[in-house]
Amino acid sequence: MYLKGALLFSLLASSLAAPTANGDRKVKRGVLTVQDYSQFQVSDGVAGNALAEVNAKFPIDQSDLASVDPQDLAIIKAARETAEAAETDEGGFNDAIKAAGGTSTAAGKALQNGKIKNKVLKLQLEVLALQIEAAQGGSNNTAKIAEEQKKLDTNIKLDQAAAGQPSQSVDFQGSDQP
Repeated sequence: MYLKGALLFSLLASSLAAPTANGDRKVKRGVLTVQDYSQFQVSDGVAGNALAEVNAKFPIDQSDLASVDPQDLAIIKAARETAEAAETDEGGFNDAIKAAGGTSTAAGKALQNGKIKNKVLKLQLEVLALQIEAAQGGSNNTAKIAEEQKKLDTNIKLDQAAAGQPSQSVDFQGSDQP
């Protein structure tokens, strides 16, 4: 009887000490919270520093993407979808720029600068999500990352070229709720 108990105890203890499927990787607790678009958008203010603004709103440790909390990844993906909707859906940037008389007007130019900053938001979140998925053992998406990074780099340059100019957001309803 004692031998059976000792054997059972040693099996239980060894199973608790066994490595998990994640190996030594430790998933960090989430750093992001669900917010409305108006809280995480970066289009207001002035153009020129969109990437830094995005990274401040989504403070993910990019040196350890394998450890990003799954809930943070879900929030990033949902925020990216909302940023895209703010650009193209009814009431988004495209409609607002048209209603302002196009990019040749002061209001239209400010909205265009906001749209570029919104694209930096959308594309940075897309690249980040793809990189997190790859780091966490997802499919090989190197080509997709490179494609989205190229678009991101183009929009960062456009934002920097407009540095100091007014930038305007749109009143768009949405959230980063996964």
